[in-house]
Amino acid sequence: MKNIVILISGTGSNMSAIVQRAKTQNWQARFNARVALVLSSTPNAKGLVWAKEHGLPAQVVDHRAFKEAPNPRSAFEAQLIQAIDPLEPHLVVLAGFMRILSPETTRHYEGRMMNIHPSLLPAFTGLNTHQRALDAGCKFAGATVHWVSEELDAGNIIDQAVVPILQTDDEHSLALRVLRAEHQLYPRVIEEHLKR
Repeated sequence: MKNIVILISGTGSNMSAIVQRAKTQNWQARFNARVALVLSSTPNAKGLVWAKEHGLPAQVVDHRAFKEAPNPRSAFEAQLIQAIDPLEPHLVVLAGFMRILSPETTRHYEGRMMNIHPSLLPAFTGLNTHQRALDAGCKFAGATVHWVSEELDAGNIIDQAVVPILQTDDEHSLALRVLRAEHQLYPRVIEEHLKR
């Protein structure tokens, strides 16, 4: 079985888009693949509620629980790995997972960890991508699915979706259109990967 682990921190809208595609396209029968775990870095993430309502195994590794550890990030990531590795994941999918992972962890999942970023990488890595695109006078924005590497938002690009920037756009309206594109792009990219 090709186990997919999805990491979230918030609403989990990309996670739900992936799960719905997996069901409608019957990934289990076609690719011997399933979403084996949804894991959140925050205990109150709305995506956890959605996952549980849809019968998915869901777990929390709260990053704040490790703030007293000698090395909080290492302790948090060790717990993440301990939760993920027993599933022998074919893919670890970052879907609105708002923690920057260490080089050690990204190397551990090298070639098996994907992320989606709300810009046309390599432009606008990091945060506030939509406002930065507007401020730069860009005519297009979009989303990028890429392999996770040691450097933030710098892994090999797998695919992108382009969204025009309208004269009437503000940060919010652009973010909504890019998010709709993400919901189409990410499940399709994962499905293409599973076909190989």
